[in-house]
Amino acid sequence: MKILAVDDSATDRYLIQNILSDYQLVMAADGLDGLQKLFEDDEIRLIILDLNMPVMDGFQMLKSMKSNPRYKDMRVIILSSFDEIENELAGLKLGAVDYIRKPIHPETLRVRIDIHVQLLEIQKTLEERVYNQGLTFDIMFEQSPIGVAISDSNQMEKEIALPVFDIMNPMFEQIIGRVVKEARQVDWKKITHPDDRQEEQENFRLLSAGQTERYSMEKRYFRPDGSIVWVFMVVASLNVLGESGRRYVCLAQDITKRKEAENALAESERSKSVLLSHLPGLAYRCDFVPDWTMRFVSQGCLKLTGYPVESLLNNRDVTYNEIIAPEYREPVWNECVRCAQEHISFKFEYEILTASGKRKWVLEVGEAIFNDQDEAYAFEGIVIDISERKVVENKLKYNYEHDINTGLYNRAALEALLENDWHESHQEKRAVISINLNTVQSLSVVYGHHYTLDLIKQVAEILKPFSSDNYLLFSTYVDRFAFYVRGYRDKQELLRFCEKIAEDLKAFLISERLGGGIGIIEINDDKRWNTERLLKNLLITSENAVRLQEFAIRFYDDQVEKQIEREKEIERTLNRIINKDLHAEFSLDFQPILDLETGQVCGFESLARMNSLNLGRVAPLDFIPISEKTKLIVPLGYKIFEMAFRFLKIIEAQGYTELRIGVNVSIIQFREKGFIKGLFKLVEEMEINPQMITIEITESFFESDFNAMNKILMALMEAGFKISIDDFGTGYSTLSREQDLNVNYLKIDKSFVDKLMTSPPEKVIIAEIISMAHKQRHHVVAEGVEYETQRELLKKFGCDMIQGYLVSKPLSEMDALAFLKKIEFDKNSSQKSC
Repeated sequence: MKILAVDDSATDRYLIQNILSDYQLVMAADGLDGLQKLFEDDEIRLIILDLNMPVMDGFQMLKSMKSNPRYKDMRVIILSSFDEIENELAGLKLGAVDYIRKPIHPETLRVRIDIHVQLLEIQKTLEERVYNQGLTFDIMFEQSPIGVAISDSNQMEKEIALPVFDIMNPMFEQIIGRVVKEARQVDWKKITHPDDRQEEQENFRLLSAGQTERYSMEKRYFRPDGSIVWVFMVVASLNVLGESGRRYVCLAQDITKRKEAENALAESERSKSVLLSHLPGLAYRCDFVPDWTMRFVSQGCLKLTGYPVESLLNNRDVTYNEIIAPEYREPVWNECVRCAQEHISFKFEYEILTASGKRKWVLEVGEAIFNDQDEAYAFEGIVIDISERKVVENKLKYNYEHDINTGLYNRAALEALLENDWHESHQEKRAVISINLNTVQSLSVVYGHHYTLDLIKQVAEILKPFSSDNYLLFSTYVDRFAFYVRGYRDKQELLRFCEKIAEDLKAFLISERLGGGIGIIEINDDKRWNTERLLKNLLITSENAVRLQEFAIRFYDDQVEKQIEREKEIERTLNRIINKDLHAEFSLDFQPILDLETGQVCGFESLARMNSLNLGRVAPLDFIPISEKTKLIVPLGYKIFEMAFRFLKIIEAQGYTELRIGVNVSIIQFREKGFIKGLFKLVEEMEINPQMITIEITESFFESDFNAMNKILMALMEAGFKISIDDFGTGYSTLSREQDLNVNYLKIDKSFVDKLMTSPPEKVIIAEIISMAHKQRHHVVAEGVEYETQRELLKKFGCDMIQGYLVSKPLSEMDALAFLKKIEFDKNSSQKSC
């Protein structure tokens, strides 16, 4: 017996041939070819027929066969798609006995063909039994691996809605879970699943009416235990000679496991479909070749690329490699090959070109598929649209690497560039140039922070034309810029470059009465260098230039190196002082303050002194800025308060209970979280009266946030502390906003006092300062008083207090006590003489 397969699809014919390889198959490409093959071969008993074909379709072939008595008993199984239900019914009416839907499921095709072949064998056996009395039907009936059931003609006349069987072989009994006796007593409608009744009733109606010879379907039976069994069944008329009634034979095969697998697969496909439909991109399977020949692409392809799925499949209109932006094609492929060689997943971000020419950022994740020889032959993965994420990332990256005010690359970008360059060998010369404009900050208090930012922005516009591929410009701080230079010839080139910058900046900043300095470091191969050290030394070099003259240009050299080493030693000394409490290296001097009205000493200003073991005596102007830069000023400040409070306790114990002690406080201390709380705690622990403490600050306190600083000062005043502004008049802040300050004392800078010796009294500004301060109920202290003439004029102008060498130089604790005793002795002696 042979089987004829008629299908115009070479792929489907190849699939059928593989599935039914143990059967004798005859293949035809269309209906006309099928009829020819059928006419030539009398051994063909079963036909697998596709309905949709060119030249002659399946319907035309069925009609031709129906008109020929030779083929009236030929079994035909039609092939149809899921959306061709009407075609299936039309095919059955034309004589087909079964249908199989495409795409062809291998197990489904095999099961159905096996059943129809078995049915043909039974039919052949019956015919031989009736006509030849040869083979026995009973043996085949009892031992058949397929369920066989036969209906009783009398019962069928009573119940025509569904086929009812009263003769069953053991396999059929096993399938429905009932023996013959039980089966005869059941209601076959009730043991048939409700969802299958209508289809079977229609099929059986056609069969019983003689409109078809047989039908097949998949249906469900309820077993006695309530479980469900899926069966594939073929029901046909059974005409037995000598009987007037009609019988029907049913062949059934248990397909429960296959249906469960199909349902699981369908659920998996459904889940995959849901996932792919919501995927912000596409899923794919492609050949492992450079043009990424696509064999499967999900529907998300259109939204992501602008191309329909069909355009990419088998490279019909465009290859996926052409969709990848040109600059990424080679890197993406190389990374894909590398991951395949290492048997790891592939992950890469790149840009694609959509059908409209728009660029999109995508993330591709996938892995290679290997054959039995461990060779990569395919690739599977997903491509996700990450354009929105890239916009956010690029914005964050831009903000991280750029100065918001000027739009230039910032210090972080410069550090990253330098760090990268440390690890690469360079033949070209490299240097870093720093333009230091720290004097700009003095404008913030007078004109506001935004004015300063706008000024810096204008400076940036002046510097931008100097920037090039070899001279990269950075904004490294609010008042500093830097050029990273590569490939210059010699120092003279750097010097000429800096001179031109200085010239342009001086021309612009002259109206603001501002200057600056330029520092240069040439980078060598010294292994001791690193980014942090380089930028720190560059800052020191530029600050040296600022102190030299207006826009001086300073190269980093041995002299600067010595200064840096000296600053490092000062820093080490500060650490020893803080951590080991070394009084030998750190102490306080106390300079007396004289009340001009009473002529008596009313307090002291405490002054920090360093006497380094390695450097000797170090001036406050040297170690205080370093302590502020390293933030060591915070723990050092508490130590100074503690030493000043201890001195206050000593003089109070000697009976001097009306003397105040002034302590200088850095802006760094004020900004440190918890400073005020720590100060109050120290006052409480040492049992100090805050009213005897004067906190001295500088005008720089008000350069950043005037209102915030002023609130802190008010809190201190409310706690009992006195507040004094040191070096009053040297900046802009206090002269312009003196009436708003929460302070008790103004200490006029020595530069104003010195002018009393060289200028006519009516031309000096000190009298106006004193008058202005008194109008705001502030007391005035004059600093640096060295001559009696200065004292007399200050008293004439109404100054409240003075300090300076005319009264006394700064004194150690012991000398300060001696000074107080001498004053007391002189006072007593004077009273006795009177």
